[in-house]
Amino acid sequence: MTIRLLTAATALAMIAGTASAKDIELRASHQWNTKDVRHEMVQIIADELEKAGTGVTAKVYPSKTLYKPKEQWKPLTTGELDISAFPLAYAANRHGEFDATLMPGLVKNHEHAARLNDSPFIDHMKEIMDEEGVIVISDAWLAGGFASNEKCVLKPEDVKGQNFRAAGKAFNQMLQGAGASIQSMPSSEIYTALQQGVLDGANTSSGSFVSYRIYEQVKCLTIPGEHALWFMYEPILMSKASFEKLNEEQQKAIMDAGQVAEDWFAEQAAGLDDKMEKAFADADVEIVSMTAEQADEWRTIAQETSYKKFAEKVKGGQDIIDMALAVE
Repeated sequence: MTIRLLTAATALAMIAGTASAKDIELRASHQWNTKDVRHEMVQIIADELEKAGTGVTAKVYPSKTLYKPKEQWKPLTTGELDISAFPLAYAANRHGEFDATLMPGLVKNHEHAARLNDSPFIDHMKEIMDEEGVIVISDAWLAGGFASNEKCVLKPEDVKGQNFRAAGKAFNQMLQGAGASIQSMPSSEIYTALQQGVLDGANTSSGSFVSYRIYEQVKCLTIPGEHALWFMYEPILMSKASFEKLNEEQQKAIMDAGQVAEDWFAEQAAGLDDKMEKAFADADVEIVSMTAEQADEWRTIAQETSYKKFAEKVKGGQDIIDMALAVE
């Protein structure tokens, strides 16, 4: 073989090697079923990556088929898992600061949540994530409410004696302060726990109330309304290790896809509350909403329990709360 032929063969081998190296399938995991808005966000990212044609695709594993809900954080930090729709407070056992992203009454409404995305409060959370090897590719906040098969939950005294589930430590502390007993579990287990009598009531997001058909197991729903107490930061996360393996074009495709998903979700967020209300109404569940005075009663308990303990136990905790409260 001549030198020219050898050179051509080498070049072809290099091109082939580069092409195969670019063909990367990312693994995207989450706990929800395929009808949930968070699944749709991840699927949008997968669809956008397919359209971008950079050699990077994503395979979505819904319904906790790849990892259990709270077990997704560690593999994200190492690169074993590439992408996840993940409620950040689920990792608060590793980083107590994350409990602030599910703090009673800290977020007022969907518009306020959107403003928090561009604030020092969320910037601080992203700095912590970055240090642990995780980046955010889509911001998302979900509103939520209360549901019970015992009685409507409006005032703190309404949960006294009930076995309740809340998604994070801060809500657990507030509910305990109001006299409830706490059972900890992911939202995917609420239905069965209500059915079996382990729970009397629960807090979770509007999306989870619908996708897990909680309306089949409760008598009354307290919607977010004008005086929401429950908002949770549930971004789409990516392993920094996985991201840094991609070339510049592929990284841009990831961030562009994430922005498309975030923009789509922003249009859907408030509608999720309406969808929840309709699903529960269709199931003949009583629907109520708190007055400003009732919400203030809850906030008073939260300040005496959740806020106080967060400030005491978490390094810089009071500063973190103040950063969130500074966003009007």
